[in-house]
Amino acid sequence: MSRIIMGVESSCDETGIGLVRLHDDGTVELLADEVASSVEQHARFGGVVPEVASRAHLEALVPTATRAFEAADLKLSDVDAIAVTAGPGLAGALLVGVAAAKGYAAALDVPLYGVNHLAGHIAVDTLQHGPLPSPCLALLVSGGHTQLLRVDDIASSITELGSTVDDAAGEAYDKVARVLDLPYPGGPPIDKAAKRGNPAAIKFPRGMTGPRDAKFDFSFSGLKTAVARWVEEAESRGEEIPVDDVAASFQEAVADVLTAKAVRAAKETGIGTLVISGGVAANSRLSALARERCEAAGITLRVPRPRLCTDNGAMIAALGAHVIAAGVERSSLDISANPALPVGVVSV
Repeated sequence: MSRIIMGVESSCDETGIGLVRLHDDGTVELLADEVASSVEQHARFGGVVPEVASRAHLEALVPTATRAFEAADLKLSDVDAIAVTAGPGLAGALLVGVAAAKGYAAALDVPLYGVNHLAGHIAVDTLQHGPLPSPCLALLVSGGHTQLLRVDDIASSITELGSTVDDAAGEAYDKVARVLDLPYPGGPPIDKAAKRGNPAAIKFPRGMTGPRDAKFDFSFSGLKTAVARWVEEAESRGEEIPVDDVAASFQEAVADVLTAKAVRAAKETGIGTLVISGGVAANSRLSALARERCEAAGITLRVPRPRLCTDNGAMIAALGAHVIAAGVERSSLDISANPALPVGVVSV
């Protein structure tokens, strides 16, 4: 008998409610994916303000859930389990989602599963491309995280091979966009400008690619600083800033490092499938270069469609479904949010 899983996501500035159907054979079907974003409320600050995000979640959660159930043509009473992001993320924002999920679970008398936001970004790919091979490699690239992960079992076994030592890739995009007077969040406007620019115009540094650097770790702080200094020097000479060329050159540096390290990790571990997810996975140059390099190396590349890459409730519902299918014990109703939940802890 199939089961309906409701997913609640509130780790940052998107309030997401997802509904999936877990079939008897373990496959997961997406039924609804509704998101309310508070990004416009944060834009004037140039980044996410935690208190604003928490208030926005409080206001948006119930209306977003209502839209999800209408889209799926389901009732609350049809839900068989609730999955919620327990971490990592912003403490206040996480607490809103966890509290709401507890309320739904208690009212409906269904099991609650607190799950990992990062693992959700990997699990969401199964909604589009089917079950993950075991093992597979995941490159998670977002505003707060840049990680290379070995996934032996999406429900229980994820190992970090490398991560960012400073700025995440998405964070670097936001900061460079600010330098170039482009809107927040920086990913989409930089991607758009880069399509008009020359990626070879400026040779920006490739962080942590030296022979003595950790081969699977990332660093984008130096790249961000290099862009800022280049712009400052050009302005001091009275030159007009070639925004498109700067954006293209910056983006090429990011995509180059991400894809080179991911392909290297796949080769060295002997893993034949790479999944790229997280908000930056929607970047056109990253996906194009990853496809080019994976094809050359004989690696299967899986990238969810852009809507699934960004934070959403569907990814939490999908992960919850996999956790349930694996027979993982339900969470207690007294679980709390953990802003620093490590990626290796898939459920709490």
